[in-house]
Amino acid sequence: MRDVRGRRVPGCGAGHYVWWMSIWALAGLSLSMLLSSLGTSVANVALPTLAQAFAASFQGVQWVVLAYLLAVTVPIVGVGRLGDVLGRRRLLLSGIVVFTAASALCGMASSLWMLTAARALQGLGAAIMMALTVAFVGDAVPAARTGTAMGLLGTMSAVGTALGPSLGGVLLSGFGWRAIFFANLPLGGLTFLLAHRHLPADAQAPGTHRAGFDTVGTLLLALTLAAYALAMTMGRGHFGALNVALLLVAVAGGGLFVLVEQRSASPLIRLSLLRDPVLTASLAMSVLVSTVMMATLVVGPFYLSRGLGLDLALVGLALSAGPVVSALTGVPAGLVVDRLGAQRITRVGLGAMVAGAAVLAVTPARSGVAAYVGPIVVLTAGYALFQAANNTAIMKHAGPEQRGVISGMLGLSRNLGLITGASVMGALFAFASAASDVTASRPEAVATGMRVTFAAAAVLSAAALGLAISSTPSADRS
Repeated sequence: MRDVRGRRVPGCGAGHYVWWMSIWALAGLSLSMLLSSLGTSVANVALPTLAQAFAASFQGVQWVVLAYLLAVTVPIVGVGRLGDVLGRRRLLLSGIVVFTAASALCGMASSLWMLTAARALQGLGAAIMMALTVAFVGDAVPAARTGTAMGLLGTMSAVGTALGPSLGGVLLSGFGWRAIFFANLPLGGLTFLLAHRHLPADAQAPGTHRAGFDTVGTLLLALTLAAYALAMTMGRGHFGALNVALLLVAVAGGGLFVLVEQRSASPLIRLSLLRDPVLTASLAMSVLVSTVMMATLVVGPFYLSRGLGLDLALVGLALSAGPVVSALTGVPAGLVVDRLGAQRITRVGLGAMVAGAAVLAVTPARSGVAAYVGPIVVLTAGYALFQAANNTAIMKHAGPEQRGVISGMLGLSRNLGLITGASVMGALFAFASAASDVTASRPEAVATGMRVTFAAAAVLSAAALGLAISSTPSADRS
């Protein structure tokens, strides 16, 4: 038996060696997912401090967050495909280096524009890490443990997102805003060492030729996604002429992208993939459930503080229930997927999401914090089940030459759902609360907004469940 560098490992049985190697490989992949998720949420808590440090407006410092979000979303399919072309291990290691170096640049920034540019570079590194971490599971983990690995990665994503605000607050109060970014340096170094040492090498048989890279298609898709993301995030939920213009650019860019892909010898996305009903349904479900999960982040703080009158400490405690449940259920969800099958658990998870959102939609005004947190726990646990099952179903059947781009499409569907949810569900909540400024709404109005928003979330979850049932072969609907 030989290791990833071709060296013989004496006294090591094949099964034991493969599992031992996969544990260390998973450790590197898990840290990669943790870092990229941490980067999404850790800077939010520092925005007021950054506004003071750089004498900038709140709208100006928001670009510290928006630049990262755009940089994670826009190139994610392209970097996934690039991993298929150049080699996933090589590109993942480069992404870790870019993320870590950009974190150092963020910490050393002397102006707001330098910090924003460094955050965009950090987001590019995170996009590479997000896309290729999931794609690597098929290469680094035995097929029978794919669900477990996906559950673990889901757990690390939830831990990173949940840990961001609390870790950022501790570092901010103790060491200043620069420490938020410098803290990534030792973690980035450890991630690189684990990935370099234990991830399997990029294999290419002698005489084989990798497919070309679709530069024009990649740029067109990036332009389309950037226009859509900006349309959804600019204006804080109020659509004006600029938002409409950006949406029109996104629609035109999408049409041009399809035309280019039809004529390309080595397309970024083979359009035949999108004719696969299982893959298309899985991506659509991912968009829908991510939109629903963003509703919990948009509605929760306002309902708990304005609707129920909780102080900030209790609001934070109540909001931590969802991420904690997601973190605790990720690995068990993966184990259940490996045992019972991805299609069945997908339906169970979506059913739980429908139930949780439906209960919130009929919750009486000022019914107490337990009446909110309980359904959120059910909804979040369902989401964890769905994520483990859906990711497993997609990646387990993806061909080795397509894992990078399909993983990128999966990450893109999640990010588009989060962006859409932040805009659309936030606007719906504000409209249903009958106020342009939710922070000034009466508690009863906020409770009404919560119920209407989660009624929409229940409908979206039910639509995802319908897709799951309709896309499953009849022989598997047991």
